[in-house]
Amino acid sequence: MCRDDETIPEDERDALLTIAHGAVVTSGGVSAQRLLITAVEVVLARGLGPTAYGVYALAWRIAQILVRLVTFGSVPALQRYVPAYDEEPGRRATVVGLAYTTTVGFGVAIAAGVWWLSPWIDAVTVEEPAFVPTMRWFGALVVLLGIVMIVSGIFRAVGSARGEVLFNKLLRPGVRLVAAVVALALGYSVIGVAAAIVFGTGLLVVFAVPIAARVTAIRPSVRAARSEARRFYNHAAPVAMSSLGKVFQNRIDVLLVGALLTAVAAGVYNALLVLIAIAWIPLQSFNQLLPPIASDLYSNDRLETLNAIYTSVTRLIVTTVVPFLAVLVVYGRELLALFGPTYVQGYVPLVVYLGGVFVGSAVGATGWLLMMTDHQYARMILDWLLAVLNVVLTYAFILRFGLVGAALGTSLAISVQNGLQVLLLRRFEGLWPFDRTFLTPIAAGVVAGIAMWAVRIGLPGGLAVLPGIVVGVATYLGALHLLGVDPRDRFVVRELAAGYRADLSALRGEPGR
Repeated sequence: MCRDDETIPEDERDALLTIAHGAVVTSGGVSAQRLLITAVEVVLARGLGPTAYGVYALAWRIAQILVRLVTFGSVPALQRYVPAYDEEPGRRATVVGLAYTTTVGFGVAIAAGVWWLSPWIDAVTVEEPAFVPTMRWFGALVVLLGIVMIVSGIFRAVGSARGEVLFNKLLRPGVRLVAAVVALALGYSVIGVAAAIVFGTGLLVVFAVPIAARVTAIRPSVRAARSEARRFYNHAAPVAMSSLGKVFQNRIDVLLVGALLTAVAAGVYNALLVLIAIAWIPLQSFNQLLPPIASDLYSNDRLETLNAIYTSVTRLIVTTVVPFLAVLVVYGRELLALFGPTYVQGYVPLVVYLGGVFVGSAVGATGWLLMMTDHQYARMILDWLLAVLNVVLTYAFILRFGLVGAALGTSLAISVQNGLQVLLLRRFEGLWPFDRTFLTPIAAGVVAGIAMWAVRIGLPGGLAVLPGIVVGVATYLGALHLLGVDPRDRFVVRELAAGYRADLSALRGEPGR
């Protein structure tokens, strides 16, 4: 008797297992990353106090915005061309050399701009004496983090999820946690914390660059940069402009909170963004190895296979993100209370923001697929059209609703952006992921949310969180089983589980079966 998943084509099986395995590896790394990041923010929120933490939070979020720009589109360009040049090591080396050179050049320019503009930023936002030196330290940090992103992008482009996870997901936040703890233990305030983070990240860069060259066998070079630069920047430049547009779509809220509200409000908003980052884990994990695979399939004109993979991966993203959203909606207040009593006021903005997270996750890798199918200019135009709309809406919403308005503006921007990207993919390439199977995880999530809410009613305060999560996950899995799981999803879970069991048996020295 044939299993219903045996009709899945072999090439689709291989791609699904590669992406899913990368997602498992990445999700472990990203989960550890989020744990480290949350630990940093909790330590700093309690160690610095609400006002000083608000200074740190605003400066840090501005630095994070600039980090999105510092590579000038080099990371997506690596994903596009390193796999394409698999048999041309010289061109690979040139692409990597261009990525490093571009990042350092833009990083130095950004750091100089931050040094010059920091007094003005302070004057129009928090007006705190510690902000200017803290922001200037973080301007230097932008250059270093950009280099770490290039290192991670190289590993990702060659299909190594482990290398990307190690440097970008574990060591990068780990260094920040150690630096923050050491600085606070030595009695330093926010300026000393910023300086410690910069020095720690600098040490990471010193080790990361040569390790990446040795492990991937790609030694960066700019000897043939002139012949490769036009193609590289034709892809990187519109992506960089898209990244700048996306800053105004889903990061303008951070700047406007600092400018229109208070330092304490900036700290509260930063705390809820830490939790929001946890909800993005499934999308980030499945998108880890999808771009190079999509680039390869598109280059070989295998659009039918690409659409099948896009559908399966998007459904897996929805299936994994739903329990994250349910936990944050039900237990958001208790999780925000970890930062301190002041931060519980971020619960309603958190729930509003989660609406955008759901939409952004439910459409899958729309942005990456537009770039991997050579529609980066269309994405750039869309990014900027929505950026203008988002600035206007978020400004008006913050004036009217405060922190809730900041979350509402960003959530709407994320939803509209991703919805239009889905339509563009259908229009340009005929890619469309949705069918009725997507309703199964949503229905199971509703059931799990009700179960967790019942636990919350029965147990007081934070005591409900851990047992509630256990009950919620068990209920979710049971509901999925009863409602029925798609054959491709069962195939992925079964094959990965079998592979991991075999790996564990090998580690224990047990004979294979």
